[in-house]
Amino acid sequence: MKHLFFALLATFAFASAAMATDEQVTSPDGRLILTLSADNGVAEYAISYDGKTMMLPSRLGFKSDIGDFSQNLSLQKVDKTDMDWSLSYSRVKSSKSMGVANTLTADFSNADGRHFLIEFVVGNNDVAFRYRIPRPKENNPKCAVIFEETSSFNLPHHSTSFLCPQINPMTGWERTKPSYEEEYTADAPLTARSQFGEGYTFPCLFRLGDEGWVLIGETGVNSAYCASHLSDYNPASGYSIAFPMKGEANGWGSEYAAVSLPATTPWRTITMGTSLKPIVETTITYDLVQPLYEPSVDYKPGRYTWSWLIWQDESINYADQLQFIDLAAQMGFEYCLVDNWWDERIGRKKIAELSEYAQSKGVHLMLWYNSNGFYNDAPQTPRDCMSTAIAREKEMKWLQSIGVKGIKVDFFGSDKQETMRLYEDILSDANRYGLQVIFHGCTIPRGWERMYPNYVASEAALASENVFFSEHHARREGFELCMHPFSRNALGALDWGGVIMNRYMSRDNQSRHRRYSSDTFEMASGIVLQTSVNCVAMQPNNLGELKDFQLDFLRRMPTAWDELRFIDGYPTRFVVLARRHGSDWYVAGLNGTDQPMTLNLDLSMFAGQTVRYYTDRPVAKGNSFAEPEMKTLKVDKKGRAKVTIQPMGGIILEK
Repeated sequence: MKHLFFALLATFAFASAAMATDEQVTSPDGRLILTLSADNGVAEYAISYDGKTMMLPSRLGFKSDIGDFSQNLSLQKVDKTDMDWSLSYSRVKSSKSMGVANTLTADFSNADGRHFLIEFVVGNNDVAFRYRIPRPKENNPKCAVIFEETSSFNLPHHSTSFLCPQINPMTGWERTKPSYEEEYTADAPLTARSQFGEGYTFPCLFRLGDEGWVLIGETGVNSAYCASHLSDYNPASGYSIAFPMKGEANGWGSEYAAVSLPATTPWRTITMGTSLKPIVETTITYDLVQPLYEPSVDYKPGRYTWSWLIWQDESINYADQLQFIDLAAQMGFEYCLVDNWWDERIGRKKIAELSEYAQSKGVHLMLWYNSNGFYNDAPQTPRDCMSTAIAREKEMKWLQSIGVKGIKVDFFGSDKQETMRLYEDILSDANRYGLQVIFHGCTIPRGWERMYPNYVASEAALASENVFFSEHHARREGFELCMHPFSRNALGALDWGGVIMNRYMSRDNQSRHRRYSSDTFEMASGIVLQTSVNCVAMQPNNLGELKDFQLDFLRRMPTAWDELRFIDGYPTRFVVLARRHGSDWYVAGLNGTDQPMTLNLDLSMFAGQTVRYYTDRPVAKGNSFAEPEMKTLKVDKKGRAKVTIQPMGGIILEK
């Protein structure tokens, strides 16, 4: 009886500690409220905005080899404070970020008495949270393996989704997937099953009916953790954090996260608003992370030419690359990318000569590499140059010696922690030799533009090569490019791979399938899609085909931006953005549909001014393509202007 009494007393004490406990933190403007609860040993959060539910109660916690931190939890204490920041950026959508937020840090203990903390940062339109795992007072354990997170996102059930599915490992071309290159679905119900049954890749966009929009992502992922994605939807609990699949990277590396204690997990980010404006303009991805090392040189933004997109593998020869270097020089572009097979088809000695020639023209080369190893079957060379520290040291020293300024590394196909380590090692080693890095066949960046100062952008999308590969994707270009500003490009730089100026996907610009976007659409895409080193996929023949005003614009097109403003749009249908470079504003719009679209735009930056207006004429009878034109447009004193964007067309306004 005595033992039973003490058992009941212990149970009562735990139940008292685990009773309903609600803590709230409000955004600085008072519109967003986050509620943390600890009911019956389970930690949950919920979010409202302007009194409307944006996130239903959603689970928190994780399971590890040092304990279960997902249930039987007791809230010990809560600390609240505020924070502010003023940060400068060089490779993202804005050059400065100034903000304020309120924070809540909750100290929980589990059934074994082990502690962990949940940190929340609550801004006016952003919520971020992560877990902090201390080292115990007895100084052991000093490490842990995280098997699973119970972190979830339980959206209102009437929400619809704009998502890209995660694909099964070791599938696709030469077993190179997953590589974030699947097709988005638009306005799908939450209950729709993902295409491959493996959930969805970040970022994940949701429309909450008339209440607003929510974008979910993560930031701060480096070699100390794995990257993650969202599970399929569970009607009872919503979406949850899903770790990499065991079979990724040919089974190499763990699907779990291994950490040294004390440890912090990556930030999970939630951006929300009654409109798409905060979704497009958020800088939360960069505001919560810190640079991991100093840049070794002043890395320069710019534009590059690229023969491979249209001329393909056959163009990887000395003579053709001379043409694209000359094209870059004539256009005033800073770089020329030489793609796969250059080591075999041109040779290292001739590449050194090519680099010397490029520099004499004011252009620098970037070179393609296979990330390689044993985790995919991609045959392209150079191989075995980026997968080990010794090989990288030798290769990058040579690249620096011949004046190469950047590398594009392809075919990763995994979100495992070991793959995150490979990304980080490539970036860190490249920085020692003054090399900028672009990744293809890869995961999305997660704050990397700030964390790694020589990181440029990632593909991680159904990019421009697919416009070349099939007519299906050529027809879908408008759909895809009108999706990325609201999701993929909203949380990380995107190397789409080309402002495509050939009208047909062939070297002669007359055969194979056509491009379904207009010339002005393509030019505007160079403003709409953000990366600090942008591809202008012109061909030498375009110099004699494009109008003078088109060439002039492409010569002047900036790639570094000081400010971004969302003007109008709807995911997959249309988008209009304004970007500022110094004192110059550029407004660019894309119509991803097959119908003309007339818009009344609020352009306060041009109020009362007459601006240059690049647009498309309606397709003339008997013609296949809309012809571009440049004229002027008067913006009224209130900053209002009426424009029409032709089907699969574009607009650009500049002073």
